[in-house]
Amino acid sequence: MSETTLTRMDLSEAVFREVGLSRNESAQLVESVLQHMSDALVAGETVKISSFGTFSVRDKSARVGRNPKTGDEVPISPRRVMTFRPSHLMKDRVAAGTKP
Repeated sequence: MSETTLTRMDLSEAVFREVGLSRNESAQLVESVLQHMSDALVAGETVKISSFGTFSVRDKSARVGRNPKTGDEVPISPRRVMTFRPSHLMKDRVAAGTKP
């Protein structure tokens, strides 16, 4: 497996090549989509992208954890965490290692 990372710039470059918008418009479009997604998650909404997966936010309650080095109990405060659940199609594609 390669150690490459897909970045915002890569996404906007793909929009530029495939849709035909200018590089500037492509970057703005990618930023707008990501901003809408993050705004929805901050508001506690679920973001579902068909054939890709579902992003959601859930509340975790306070609990007692343990320091693995010392064994001391440490209180863990309540917090919100984001989760991602891939669709079955995405799971299958990743497992097969194939591109569309």
